[in-house]
Amino acid sequence: MDRLRFLSLASGSSGNCYFIGNASYGILIDAGIGIRTIRKCLRNIGLDFENIWAVFVTHDHADHIKSVGLLGEKQHIPVYATRKTHEGIQRSYCVTEKLYGSKKFIEKFETVQIGEFKITSFPVSHDASDNVGYTVEYKEKRFTFATDLGVIGEEVSEHLKQADYMVLEANYDETMLKTGKYPPHLKVRIMADTGHLSNDQTGHFLAEHYNERMKYVFLCHLSRENNMPEIAFTTVENYLNDVNVKVGRDMNLVTLSRYTPSELYIF
Repeated sequence: MDRLRFLSLASGSSGNCYFIGNASYGILIDAGIGIRTIRKCLRNIGLDFENIWAVFVTHDHADHIKSVGLLGEKQHIPVYATRKTHEGIQRSYCVTEKLYGSKKFIEKFETVQIGEFKITSFPVSHDASDNVGYTVEYKEKRFTFATDLGVIGEEVSEHLKQADYMVLEANYDETMLKTGKYPPHLKVRIMADTGHLSNDQTGHFLAEHYNERMKYVFLCHLSRENNMPEIAFTTVENYLNDVNVKVGRDMNLVTLSRYTPSELYIF
């Protein structure tokens, strides 16, 4: 049986892109980095664009959509997003190649079948044109992506609690943000319910809702200015320790790099 594979190509405000699939094919969640970088990362794991059967977009901010036009129109890969997100992509200055024939629509709560993978979208709270997360099901395994959200709502919570593996935002350390150099209006935006999740919010959620199904948690979209990988990791770990959940024993915890690809995880 071919196993589930996951690779983070990049994770942060400079660009986001994740591969999930098997040894033969898979999909991308977002494509906010250069197309040459995407190809190089794929080739490093033995794949190329012909092995990517779809791109699923979470929202239309530049760091998530930079290469969707080239992937869709030049590489003929279907690009799935909600109707409002597609409208935002068409308006975006950073997408020089607009989507036409490759454009595919997905509704919130809808499930799309791509080969052996089932991809279900769900709403998240953020300040783009429209915003979703995705749960990918493959051979009874569930992998949930919840990035760029200011609060973990009911739908997000239900998907995360049923996930074996998850990519979950831990964008900022509250002290670093509050005492940092960002202007007040930007701090307010980040801390809003339509902004980003802090390390504390993520740690509190995982501690409150941990169950034995949660095997891997990948902390994503760490801020360059207002977070550090070791701070994000330790903050979340401390919340888990408080409820006697031990990282490395009960759950694996990984911080994803902003600029460099992760190792290839095979589950």
